[in-house]
Amino acid sequence: MRLLFLGDVVGRPGRRALAAFLPRLMARESIQFVIANGENASGGKGIDPRSAEELYESGVDVVTTGNHVWQNRDIIPYMRETDRLLRPLNFARDVPGLGWTVQTARRSDVRVGVLNLIGRVFMPPAECPFRAGAEAVEELRRHSSVIVVDMHAEATSEKVGMGRFLDGKVSAVFGSHTHVQTADDVATGTVIVQGGIVDVDEATGRASAIRRVRERVEV
Repeated sequence: MRLLFLGDVVGRPGRRALAAFLPRLMARESIQFVIANGENASGGKGIDPRSAEELYESGVDVVTTGNHVWQNRDIIPYMRETDRLLRPLNFARDVPGLGWTVQTARRSDVRVGVLNLIGRVFMPPAECPFRAGAEAVEELRRHSSVIVVDMHAEATSEKVGMGRFLDGKVSAVFGSHTHVQTADDVATGTVIVQGGIVDVDEATGRASAIRRVRERVEV
């Protein structure tokens, strides 16, 4: 099957870009399942229920998040009711929401496991993502051979480390979180949609090919 990961979706321009471009990309590339990090989809910081629903309507199957997930408090009751919006698994155990999910692709009958982790380098306190990730992957492998991980982290080395740690156990590890400097001029007119397309062997869960996505969209 063919998967697409996008991140981070930032504010209204990001949501509009996905609504305008994602259906075309999915048709052109025969994408069967879409994961997007949406922790900044509402006003550029945080996510609210309406923004999550917009992402689903654009074609996103599962939304992952990170350290800004609780910026909008109305996401808390919504998080308790959905299994398509994740928060990092290695947050404190009692926080609302799920850290992983298994969903059936709407465009095929393949079950896809999605795991959301957050790093600890230059980030707020969290449990060890490597320990949490290893335990979760063992459980996920009971439900699906196709497993995708969003490692939401500041340090590139920590993201690469997670990729090496889970090599051979999951289909793909993507890194999210990194943003442009806030001192930069605010971009107008053109939004750049970035992500990666992965071909996964449905029998083994191994990634067989990966390509970058970088498309300019006028909004």
